[in-house]
Amino acid sequence: VQLVESGRGLVQAGGSLRLTCTSSGLTFSRYYIGWFRQAPGKEREFAAGISRLGGNTYYTDSVKGRFTISRDNAKNMVYLQMNSVEPEDTAVYYCAAGSSSRIVVGLTGSEYDYWGQGTLVTVSS
Repeated sequence: VQLVESGRGLVQAGGSLRLTCTSSGLTFSRYYIGWFRQAPGKEREFAAGISRLGGNTYYTDSVKGRFTISRDNAKNMVYLQMNSVEPEDTAVYYCAAGSSSRIVVGLTGSEYDYWGQGTLVTVSS
């Protein structure tokens, strides 16, 4: 089982970037998907999460109104659209899949079963 993130890159502040998470071996519709990020010298933090059928989405306060998480279960893909990016968004971004039906928001890493290797997003000022 593998989760793979794509969309890494360098973007100027105020610009946009879309990250994609896909999987080999997982049926995405059975998993809650979260995006986490880890900035240099900081702990990993929850950024956004989406329920199995996409009906519920959650965001950390710092990205609300700028980031949008969505999914296409037919394509086994989850997206993180990042708009109006800021230098503070510079981080390695990870997608994670959680199978537990008890996941509501998915704030903590321990709720997830599978992780991608991460993709670096750098926002220049």
